[in-house]
Amino acid sequence: MYKLVFFVPETHADAVKQAVFATGAGKIGDYDQCCFETRGQGQFRPLAGANPFLGTAGELERVDELRIELVCEDSLIQAAVKALRAAHPYEEPAYDVWPLAKL
Repeated sequence: MYKLVFFVPETHADAVKQAVFATGAGKIGDYDQCCFETRGQGQFRPLAGANPFLGTAGELERVDELRIELVCEDSLIQAAVKALRAAHPYEEPAYDVWPLAKL
């Protein structure tokens, strides 16, 4: 089992979540589409050669984003990350994948 965490502008959160959920990620027992969301602000500065969804190369950008956390079965994690990257508006989405211990 893995924990998948990603950061996405609030305006695109539902579309990205649905793409990830469509892979089967976010299932806990008899429940699906399970996740936890935290609001925050992300920042980044696109470098020369970047093609940013928001902002301008060389200028610091701040965006209201959601941190979305969900669990994912081992057999689904690669598909979930692929769906996340395909649905996310950013050229380089920020995400983490952590293996979870079985206790």
